[in-house]
Amino acid sequence: MKYKFIFTSIFLVTQLIIGQQKPNIVLLFADDAGYSDFGFQGSKIMKTPNLDKLARTGVIFSQGYVTDATCGPSRAGLITGRYQQRFGYEEINVPGYMSKNSALLGDDMGLPLNQVTMADYLKKLGYTNALFGKWHLGDADRYHPLKRGFDVFYGFRGGDRSYFEYSDPSKIHHDKRMERGFGNYEEPKSYVTDLLADEAVNFIENNKHTPFFVMLSFNAVHTPMEARKEDLEKFPNLNGKRKELAAMTLAMDRACGKVLDKLKELGLDKNTIVVFSNDNGGPTDKNASDNRPLSGTKSNHLEGGLRVPFILSWPDKIDKEILYNHPVSTLDLLPTFYSAAGGNLGDLTRIDGVDLLPFLIHKNTTGRPHQELFWKKDVRAVLREGDMKLIRFPDRPAELYDLSKDISEQYNLAHQYPEKVKEMFKKIFEWELTLERPLWLLKRKFEKYDIDRMDVYRNGSLKD
Repeated sequence: MKYKFIFTSIFLVTQLIIGQQKPNIVLLFADDAGYSDFGFQGSKIMKTPNLDKLARTGVIFSQGYVTDATCGPSRAGLITGRYQQRFGYEEINVPGYMSKNSALLGDDMGLPLNQVTMADYLKKLGYTNALFGKWHLGDADRYHPLKRGFDVFYGFRGGDRSYFEYSDPSKIHHDKRMERGFGNYEEPKSYVTDLLADEAVNFIENNKHTPFFVMLSFNAVHTPMEARKEDLEKFPNLNGKRKELAAMTLAMDRACGKVLDKLKELGLDKNTIVVFSNDNGGPTDKNASDNRPLSGTKSNHLEGGLRVPFILSWPDKIDKEILYNHPVSTLDLLPTFYSAAGGNLGDLTRIDGVDLLPFLIHKNTTGRPHQELFWKKDVRAVLREGDMKLIRFPDRPAELYDLSKDISEQYNLAHQYPEKVKEMFKKIFEWELTLERPLWLLKRKFEKYDIDRMDVYRNGSLKD
């Protein structure tokens, strides 16, 4: 009995040591933030000291992309490491935007159950996984985060909600209500952005001895535009939505700081991978976000809809103060996390992302993670090949841009390089042959809305 106790103790200590060698992983994910609305992205208006500090400890990706210009599909690509069109998750963002002839409607829309998530993969490697905040990958019970690889959930199932307590929760759809675990609804007693950080900090404290994955999925700075009075007062020179956005951004930065401070307090900061990014470009007309110098906004295929702020920090392994200038994608986070956790990339099924670590730890100093990246919504489609970007429209000529010289997409080169346009069109068609039919179809009026919006913000304009 004595020897059995000693053996068990040695085994547990060994497991603890092995577990601690795996990096913890924290994904800080914003919602609808503008490309330029952070200090590390050059803003002189927004106050983001904690994220600016994080940026100095690792890598800023100047060309970080998402897989879609709207929230739901972008998250589907992120969490599976696959182009979401490969499993039919092409159009959905808000069920009310879907055509009546869609295969599924309302609460039945969600991430198909045959798709393996980032949390599923990490769980197999011994990680405890938590999601705090916005889910937006299906309201029905079968799509619940606790059934998709997460062990802990505190947040809401839908795409947005108030940052304050609802006065009469019975009148609110369940996808907007805060939920602890499965089916336990409770209204927040404090500002949601701060509350989500507190929940994440408590989780980290309670799981500090074993590897964990935290996805802190803010609804900030998505509408409704709601900020704390004391945060608003810090921006006396701003007005309207821009003032509210600044206050909401400050709160999100403060929340990120709480998490980063807890990691440092526990001595976990050096061996924790921390990523900060955003689900799509800022909807300038909705929340006064600033995507400059990029043209376009959320929901369209100009750079302002697809290119996002993107930081990765892992002090134990990756140098600080790196500016990485080749295109990367949120598709890459799943294989990067899995590789860092000691997983065999061969275990990952049909993914489109790549492991970024060889590009960041000086093992691959000449290649690009991606020579080609694709986007698609209905007939609209995009191919970025090297630095050339082709945009295909349903009812107007294609556009071609050289992003190495024209980040704002002001000079359409399609008429100068017709053969290049044809070649890239062909590659889009070939890629489309690998996709599933969309499970849901977008109402045409929303297609027109997206394209009209693209034209309004063609030059990244914003009135200060």
